[in-house]
Amino acid sequence: MDLLINWVTQIVIFLLLASVVDLLIPVNSMKKYVKLAMGLILILIFLKPVFYLFDLDVRQALEASFTEMNQERIEKSEAENLMKKQKSEIQASQHAYILEQMAVQLKELANNPLQEKYRKEIADIDFHFSSETELTYENLNENLDEVKVTLKESEPGKGGVDAVDDVVINTEEPQKDESDFDADGIKQLLHNVWDVDKEKITILEEGGSS
Repeated sequence: MDLLINWVTQIVIFLLLASVVDLLIPVNSMKKYVKLAMGLILILIFLKPVFYLFDLDVRQALEASFTEMNQERIEKSEAENLMKKQKSEIQASQHAYILEQMAVQLKELANNPLQEKYRKEIADIDFHFSSETELTYENLNENLDEVKVTLKESEPGKGGVDAVDDVVINTEEPQKDESDFDADGIKQLLHNVWDVDKEKITILEEGGSS
């Protein structure tokens, strides 16, 4: 008889405690886990006479239930983190591909004028952007902080510069040094061809400085 009274008392006390806990816990993702745990505990209390009959360890059963719940929560968290990581990797790959294709387009637009006027061609283009928004050629100037353009000597036979004109020596005018690097002129040319602000263009020589 004492066992029955204790059993009923435990059920009543637990129901009261469960009601208080349910009122105190804020509404978030953890509340459903708490409710699930409360439900399991209540079921175990109801089954307590059966455990006595079969000589089962209630504490061990509770620990196993909580361990399983915790493992499910960890697996769910790991799956979410993996999805976020894969999403970031895909976005980074797409961003790199867009920049690569954009650099190819800009080179195609600028190389012929550079070869014809300066006997130069673009070796590399390095972009620096102010935001991580989706990039296109149309919004390039809006999001671009700086574009570093590395130039190299044009290969013979490119840009129509291999034609040899008659050599005329004028002793009255100083000869132009072939090593002169007209960075401002190149910036202006790229500004005209790309429609990119001249102030955002930095010109570098391959193996040298701007």
